Amino acid sequence: MTEWILWYKRIFSLQGFNDVGFHGSDEIPTPNIDALAYNGVILNSHYTQALCTPSRSAFLTGKYPIHLGMQHLVILEPEPWGLSLNETLLPQHLKRNGYRTHAIGKWHLGFFKKEYTPTYRGFDTHYGYWQGLQDYYKHTVHATYTSERGYDMRRNMTVDYSAKGKYSTTLFTEEAVKLISEHDTSNPMFMYLAHLAPHTGNDENPLQAPDEEIAKFAHIKDPERRIYAAMVSMLDQSVGSIITALREKQMLENSIILFMSDNGAQPEGIHANHGSNYPFKGAKNSCWEGAMRNIAAIWSPLIKHPQRISNHFMHISDWLPTFYSAADKNELPDLDGVNMWEAISEGSPSPRTELIYNIDDIFNYAAIRRGDWKYLYGSTNGGKGDKWFGGSDQSDVYHYDQNLVLASKVSTTLAGVITYQQIKEKNINIRLHRTANFSTKLLDEIKIEKLRDAATIKCKEINTNELPEHNKCNLLAGPCLFNIAEDPCERINLLLENPDKVRELKEAIEEYRKTAVPPRNVPRDPNADPLRWNNTWTNWQDYESITKEKIAFNSLSPLAVGLCSAAGVAIFIIIIMLLILNRKSSSENGKRNRTRDSLLKVEDPVIEIIPKKDNLFEDRGITGTSYSKR
Repeated sequence: MTEWILWYKRIFSLQGFNDVGFHGSDEIPTPNIDALAYNGVILNSHYTQALCTPSRSAFLTGKYPIHLGMQHLVILEPEPWGLSLNETLLPQHLKRNGYRTHAIGKWHLGFFKKEYTPTYRGFDTHYGYWQGLQDYYKHTVHATYTSERGYDMRRNMTVDYSAKGKYSTTLFTEEAVKLISEHDTSNPMFMYLAHLAPHTGNDENPLQAPDEEIAKFAHIKDPERRIYAAMVSMLDQSVGSIITALREKQMLENSIILFMSDNGAQPEGIHANHGSNYPFKGAKNSCWEGAMRNIAAIWSPLIKHPQRISNHFMHISDWLPTFYSAADKNELPDLDGVNMWEAISEGSPSPRTELIYNIDDIFNYAAIRRGDWKYLYGSTNGGKGDKWFGGSDQSDVYHYDQNLVLASKVSTTLAGVITYQQIKEKNINIRLHRTANFSTKLLDEIKIEKLRDAATIKCKEINTNELPEHNKCNLLAGPCLFNIAEDPCERINLLLENPDKVRELKEAIEEYRKTAVPPRNVPRDPNADPLRWNNTWTNWQDYESITKEKIAFNSLSPLAVGLCSAAGVAIFIIIIMLLILNRKSSSENGKRNRTRDSLLKVEDPVIEIIPKKDNLFEDRGITGTSYSKR
């Protein structure tokens, strides 16, 4: 290993398991993403959280959200809370080891005070937005459940108005390419690129992509799905541009690149982006596989056995200790995440044997997986997400084009890296008089077909309506148990057949509950309204405290103290003079009044109050009182 290593992580919002070609989708071409996955390791059992704020907190801390207070919903736009400042984040760990750290795109871990924003949490730079979504061109954020609306695009702590009118995916790609091209490669770098795509924008215009990109998907009949496909396509092109930039900077040869989604797609309902989680059950914000078993693939020349599928299940909290191991660092505290590097790089047995999906005692749901078994109870959104959305997108209208993958920017770039790697291995073999045996070969159509087939989840055809009632799962009525290895689509409830396993997993959930901390969620703060802050979303509580602050007298300069003292003396003299003048004026007025009384010849008129009936009141059955002079 050389003296520097780049960890380049991409995390995408709401991209469904079936929205990339390497998982079997024919509808939306993703040649660059596919090429990255095929050349690396496809993580076929990678779990995140069901929502973006909990997922990001788990990734950056290496902890389950139940141990962070981040287990319930997300940080809504005007809410004053965030990931605890007591937590040490991945970029803070890396900075101690000499890394340059950069965040691009979405944050969504708190911003009501500056201490919660990226550049105060270990990142040297941040270009992007603090909220959970934004308009792709205007970069405004309309609150999800309330009326607040404001601009949200930052370069570090400064509002960047120059971004107006420019497409978010393009802006973030350009920023990543710029940082790579300007990087001093004598230092290691960590880049956290969290694209907006393919999350929705604001509700009045949720799906946005350039017209020329939308036109490429005329074969998709559903107009919303068509725009979604264009959004994913722009994302795919971003991957190609950035991998090319790494190669041009000669950084790719010692990089680790992780591609993953932070939660499942939202096919319908609030913030629906019309993504597909097929063949899994459920959607975002549920405890089903469709919400938490998501897209993930990793590439690096440091991986000893690439171009394969890994079915070891792992959790998003595992990445912090995994990255540390890859960089030969081990000074981490105890975490929920486990080191998966050898399992990924060499295919060795996985150290992870169970994971807690979540415990949310506000929504009253939880799920756990131990080995092949998954136990879950409770439902979110009144059970609206407890179903299978959509189906296979395979059709005679379109097909998977392997040549498109092989001709992509990522594929051609990695072909160059692999070729030079093979030359080194060839020379070593010649010196050692060994038969040439390359660790990595160039990708071809046969390899693509084999990997794609292995990465496509296939579930048995079952008519769930014909199942015995006790094998059907209704989370509104009671808990369920599934064998995920045999039934990844969660169709056959095996609760009654396995009472011992149910008891074991229920007890395991209770043990986790004992270690959980209360949710950090707090109600909205009206002072967050961008109307108060020049129509921008800002760290409003910092400015509130400034206006309430009192200036300490001992913090003033000698000149300021002298001026303040002089002003005080002047005010005292003015008050004394006003009192003297007022007394003199009162004395003169008294003399004038006595003179007037002595000259008065006519008595003042007497004003008498005479009760009498008022016709207006009398007509309404009310006795009134009027006043007259006499």
